[in-house]
Amino acid sequence: MQRMTRQLILSSTLALLTPSAALAGAVGGAVSQPAASTIAINSVWVVLAGALVFLMQAGFAMLETGMSRSKNAVNIMMKNYMDLCVGTVLFWLLGYGLMFGFNPTGWLGTDHFAPSDGGDWEFTLLFFHIMFASTAATIVSGAMAERTNYLSYLFGAIGITAIIYPVLGSWIWNSNGWLKQMGFIDFAGSTVVHSLGGWCALAGVILLGPRLGRFSETGTIHNIPGHNVGMLGLGGFILWFGWFGFNAGSTLEASTNIGLIALNTQLSGAMGAISALLISVVLRKPILISSTVNGSIAGLVAITAGCATMDASYAALTGFIGGIISVLGVQLLEKIRIDDVVGAISVHGFAGVWGTLAAGIFLKGNMFNGDQIIVQLIGISATFIWVFFAALIMYGLIKITFGLRVSTMHEQRGLDITEHGEIAYPEFTHNAAYKTEHLPHLQKL
Repeated sequence: MQRMTRQLILSSTLALLTPSAALAGAVGGAVSQPAASTIAINSVWVVLAGALVFLMQAGFAMLETGMSRSKNAVNIMMKNYMDLCVGTVLFWLLGYGLMFGFNPTGWLGTDHFAPSDGGDWEFTLLFFHIMFASTAATIVSGAMAERTNYLSYLFGAIGITAIIYPVLGSWIWNSNGWLKQMGFIDFAGSTVVHSLGGWCALAGVILLGPRLGRFSETGTIHNIPGHNVGMLGLGGFILWFGWFGFNAGSTLEASTNIGLIALNTQLSGAMGAISALLISVVLRKPILISSTVNGSIAGLVAITAGCATMDASYAALTGFIGGIISVLGVQLLEKIRIDDVVGAISVHGFAGVWGTLAAGIFLKGNMFNGDQIIVQLIGISATFIWVFFAALIMYGLIKITFGLRVSTMHEQRGLDITEHGEIAYPEFTHNAAYKTEHLPHLQKL
């Protein structure tokens, strides 16, 4: 009896959401009416999901600002704010066409540049994917924090959103892309968005070098703590909230599997935080909020590829392993003297690789299929080769032409005053040399 009642409720709910052909004929006089109604419902869902992804930009800004020193707070906020702006325009002008335009070769789209007269559904998709492009670009911000020339950083964001990201996306998400044709699985972007951001960050920090005082000549690692753990924690919460739009919105329709996608996302994020805590205990390391939040984000990154094609138990396992990777990855990078301020390379690059591989290993109905795993490895390898070396060339050219890193004096003073002429916390710097009125003199140093 209870089962029949549940089925009746479900049938009634679906009837309300999806008008029948008979109802369409009574209202619109045509059987095609349900399709138009369905498109309208899907459009509302995708736009709402895109708005949630937009909110992730605020989460990244808060997390990165909290993990940086107070003298660079304005700079971090400005990078996250403006890479969204330049990313929006460049992806509309060029990136969307390269990614989703007609792709006869499997490598690049050839039309749909700067679309302004397409159909309503295309505008919905463009809005949604603009948010993804901006997310990919802003991952780099935290890794390169506290020593990067501001305009040079924006030039890099332009290159990512206009070329590097859409070219990779055309391989994987364009229906004619060569990796798409091979059956590569990356539902919402563990590779397309997150590993891409991680590999761009790796190229950037290699060319930048570490912050002053981060590593001594004798090999000692000096911790440089951030200034606001509250902002860090709130940034983690906001990122997690936005991730429901990131993953569930990638259905591109108001479908019935949204619940499973959201559940898998939640489980994986939670297990990532738990495993980061546990591995810290096992390694006799302090249980840091930065490691815990990064563990949850690594779990979210890892499940992004397989959130729609994985059972809940395997989603939890995927997140658990992702959290461990985030902690061990940070330690590995420190040992080889790579200075990533927020752990973006480990959280997005390394965990993104694991999540993409897990999507092939734990594919529902076809688990542990060797052929699928090989396809995933091909996609992971091709992504690293394209993204890392393209970013290395891009940042190398920026370094030669405009200069990638600020001067030693500007790094010591802080990028807020030297790059932007304002200070995030002026009430605490009454007697400091770095005041707005001293800016012309400081810029000459």
